[in-house]
Amino acid sequence: MSLEDIRSSQEVEPTPEQPIGDIRSSQGVEPAPEQAIEENTLTAGNSESSEMSKLLADSDSFAGVRLVPGTVVDAQIEKVTEGEVVISLGLKTEVVLPIAEFKNSEGQVSVAPGNKVKVWIETYDDETGRVQISYHKAAQLKVWDDIEKAFRDQTNISGKVLDRIKGGLTVDVGVPAFLPASHADVRAHGNVDELKGQEITCKIIKINRKRNNVVISRKLVLEEELKHLRSELAVRLVEGAEVVGTVKNLAEYGVFVDLGGIDGLLHITDLAWGRVTNAAEVVQVGQEIRVKVLKHDVEKGRVSLGLKQLTPDPWEMVPHTYHAGEHFTGRVVSLADYGAFVELQPGVEGLIHISEMSWSKRLRHPSKLLKLGDQIDVGVLEVDMAKRRISLSLKASLPDPWSTVSEKYAVGAVTQGRVRNLTDFGAFVEIEDGVDGLIHLSNMSWNRNIKHPSEILKKGQKVDAVVLALDPTNRRLALGLKQLEQDPWDAYFAKIQVGDVIRGKVSRQVSFGVFVELQEGIEGLCHVSEMAHEHGSGSGKLLEVGSEHDFRVIRLSQGDRKIALSTKEPAPPPPPPEPAVPKAKEPERMSTMAEALSSAGITFTS
Repeated sequence: MSLEDIRSSQEVEPTPEQPIGDIRSSQGVEPAPEQAIEENTLTAGNSESSEMSKLLADSDSFAGVRLVPGTVVDAQIEKVTEGEVVISLGLKTEVVLPIAEFKNSEGQVSVAPGNKVKVWIETYDDETGRVQISYHKAAQLKVWDDIEKAFRDQTNISGKVLDRIKGGLTVDVGVPAFLPASHADVRAHGNVDELKGQEITCKIIKINRKRNNVVISRKLVLEEELKHLRSELAVRLVEGAEVVGTVKNLAEYGVFVDLGGIDGLLHITDLAWGRVTNAAEVVQVGQEIRVKVLKHDVEKGRVSLGLKQLTPDPWEMVPHTYHAGEHFTGRVVSLADYGAFVELQPGVEGLIHISEMSWSKRLRHPSKLLKLGDQIDVGVLEVDMAKRRISLSLKASLPDPWSTVSEKYAVGAVTQGRVRNLTDFGAFVEIEDGVDGLIHLSNMSWNRNIKHPSEILKKGQKVDAVVLALDPTNRRLALGLKQLEQDPWDAYFAKIQVGDVIRGKVSRQVSFGVFVELQEGIEGLCHVSEMAHEHGSGSGKLLEVGSEHDFRVIRLSQGDRKIALSTKEPAPPPPPPEPAVPKAKEPERMSTMAEALSSAGITFTS
């Protein structure tokens, strides 16, 4: 019996829009009595009852199916072969489609017998019952419906990254979609090619069905996930909490640790109590580690982590271990312009200032004496727990040369040294390793006005000098160069006296007179008031520089090294005083008491 025979046996004909299976329950219309009788007859044992029952069963199982061109209906996979798939639309209507329509992007068949699928009705001939369908179009329609719904509701969809194109990636979300590189990750992705072949979750940010244009964003999904994770982790990531994470990346300044969606920074200084120059010395990428939360800024999403904080602080034992004056062995771990850092034990370092490295050498940089990794003996100068500093000395482990200076050198003794440095005020002379003495400008020459030591000395020159003063406590040693010779002033004062007339050359003029060079390095002053009238202030003309004259010595002051001169003629000597004439001795007058006794008749004899 055909489908047309069944329709002809019913009084109520279906409308073109009415599904075939709705003829029994169409808007309250009951089957005609003849129809009921016929059905009862078919089920009572008629020769065609079996075929009719199956046909009716098929009709019931596909109730609601409308074979209207341009619509999507439900169907069932009946058979799958190497080249085709047999699909049943019900009512004994079967269609064969090429198997290529059922292969996914990887070439695998996506259906099996018994699967329920949706198909697109291309054409349907109501007279012959012939129908043309498309599984691919029905699938595409469903995909677009799903895409539009996801766009409206802003729900997530999944897709597979196919290839890299200009400006981003192509992603299969059922239809090809474009993923801009700026939306590939929360932060700028260094290499989006890494996403090729991966299944990703994204949101649709733009759609144009007519042009088959879909633009998606992975960034929005990741931001939502991060926001959700941060809200959950905020409860756990409190200061002091211990959490487990995975080392994600190593940087010059530290380690990024994935805490399960949020990255925390483990700074290189918090990896270990000891000095770490490279994070790879402590952890490796992919390693699972337990860390301590040091700080969590919820608003900025920053988490600071610590690894060394899970172990005891070695500085807690410093006050009990290291004391000023004691000596220890350490390893040089860092060199700076100002000194060297020495590791006394893991996590405990001290600084040797460059001034504490040598008794004798004046170093410009510690590398002139030490190198990284050297094992050295050092002395502890000071321990400052508040600043976590230990001051060390390298020269403290060596004998102090100043401790024996008093035994080796005495005031007045002549010693030899090497000019180590020249300054504006004098020259430093090294008389032995670590012991320098100062020759001041005033002790360089008896008779020369030295303005800079370079006038008579040069760096590296070996010189003899006289020890003038010793102060080992303050590490000071005064030396003299001119003291090697006799003071010419003493010899000159020994051969002149006041009143002598000596020859001299005017060396310089001043407002109050002229200085006269009497011999090399020895000058006298002729005050303007001691000049003859033709050279004095009254004439307005002083003695010319370079001119030679005779001068008379009028004053000498050996202690002050001063000689006063004059060009005036000496004043004539005063006349000798006249001899005094002796006066007659007057009789001594009697005292009042003697007169009273005399009048009383009492006399005294001598």
